[in-house]
Amino acid sequence: MNNRVYFFDTTLRDGEQSPGATMNLQEKLRLAHQLEVLGVDIMEAGFPASSPGDFESVQRIAAQAGDIQVAGLARCVAGDIDRCWDAIKVAKNPRIHIFLSTSPLHMQHKLRKDPADVLKMAVEGVKRCVQHTSNVEFSCEDFSRSEPEFLCRVVEAVINAGATTVNLPDTVGYAQPAEYAALIDHVIRNTPNSDKAIFSVHCHNDLGLAVANTLAAFKVGVRQAEVTLNGIGERAGNASLEEVVMNLRVRHDYFGLDHNIVTEQLYPSCRLLSMTIGQPIPNNKAIVGANAFAHESGIHQDGMLKNRETYEIMTPQSVGRTESNLVIGKHSGRNAVRNKFESMGYTLEDEQLNLVFEAVKQLADRKKTLHDDDLMALVQEEVYRTPDRFRLRHVSVQSSDAGGVPPTAAVIMDVDGMESSSAGFGVGPVDALFNVIADMVGREPELEQYAINAVTGGTDALGEVTVRLREGEFSAVGRGTHPDIFVASARAYVNALNHLFKKEKEGPRLHCQHDLN
Repeated sequence: MNNRVYFFDTTLRDGEQSPGATMNLQEKLRLAHQLEVLGVDIMEAGFPASSPGDFESVQRIAAQAGDIQVAGLARCVAGDIDRCWDAIKVAKNPRIHIFLSTSPLHMQHKLRKDPADVLKMAVEGVKRCVQHTSNVEFSCEDFSRSEPEFLCRVVEAVINAGATTVNLPDTVGYAQPAEYAALIDHVIRNTPNSDKAIFSVHCHNDLGLAVANTLAAFKVGVRQAEVTLNGIGERAGNASLEEVVMNLRVRHDYFGLDHNIVTEQLYPSCRLLSMTIGQPIPNNKAIVGANAFAHESGIHQDGMLKNRETYEIMTPQSVGRTESNLVIGKHSGRNAVRNKFESMGYTLEDEQLNLVFEAVKQLADRKKTLHDDDLMALVQEEVYRTPDRFRLRHVSVQSSDAGGVPPTAAVIMDVDGMESSSAGFGVGPVDALFNVIADMVGREPELEQYAINAVTGGTDALGEVTVRLREGEFSAVGRGTHPDIFVASARAYVNALNHLFKKEKEGPRLHCQHDLN
């Protein structure tokens, strides 16, 4: 049996279904590039039929990609399949990924079809894909609640029709590891042509078992893992790429499986995603959390001083937790700044470099030391943000607990290219800022979420603010960074307004009845 595991990353598709994880085109392109650097075998770029915006982003990612396989998701219908192919065909190695429910519950209540009709749809869908490419993946949606004998019939039929990868997802995070592995083993053993395809799993984390189920599947012959960075995704998320990878590395003696992931790129990749979507990595997150290599217990510290292996089963360096020796400050030149960002995996065009260079200079006037995370935040703020209909220029806030005058905010910003200014009050300084900005743009969005995170340590740390706004059926997330948290808050709010405007312009995405694996 082949001992090579293929990693199928769906951060750009399933991961983006995580509340608040929406990315613009430039952010998706940057993350797609990082997934290649990380060594991912297949990346699922999106669901092209869901909206014109998704189609464009998948097409751009496919055009940018190198040798990595680029997958697009499609329902098991001709229109979706053809639309998917139109988006990914520019890739060097395109893959069509289709899915169809196989559980009695889904077939009866969602598809409203009997098993014979579902089997026919599956075969016709795969045959349609094969007209475009030989690289076809079929997913048995809600596999873990499906009947074993029907599964064997479906898997045999889709492989005969041309599917080269068969995905057996735990769509709703229901399965237990031993139970899940036994069902997969039954299907592989009782499908006559199972040796003609690679078997895959896509596990959700509703019961906290996504990684455990993925690892259990490896023991019975599965050789593709569908994962996301930081485990983000629908509901409670997906199996975490970094956790699955490091289990295979640290316990190679147990699994005996190899892969193509560059583990030293795990932390940089997870941190890039975190800063892009404005969702901090929890301190206690396995592998990449701030506390993953921290030791407070005296007994543990003593053991570490004597031999690191007493309480550390992997090194920070093995997952990319290293600090660069190239210090960037206000006296650094353009070449030094360019080289620094290139060492961090960013390739900046001259215009982008000029934007970042000026931002570095301004930040260096405020901060004595610029950390790598500070620089990553600057790139996200200056380069990989949505084009602005509304652009913030200056803010001023006054607040006191002495009573009398309520918190006051004054704002200068561009609205549709015209400079505008206004001032107003609020119950607090941030509320005052948001009230003024909303009045200036003529909107009344509901604030669903407001969160502040310090990018690095110290009192001079960059403040990273995330807000989520809703207007009617549309919601959008905005992010802003600045040493002054009020400026960061205003930037995040304006960024969210720009996202809202863009979504309203594009119209709603397709919301199909299926939970997409």
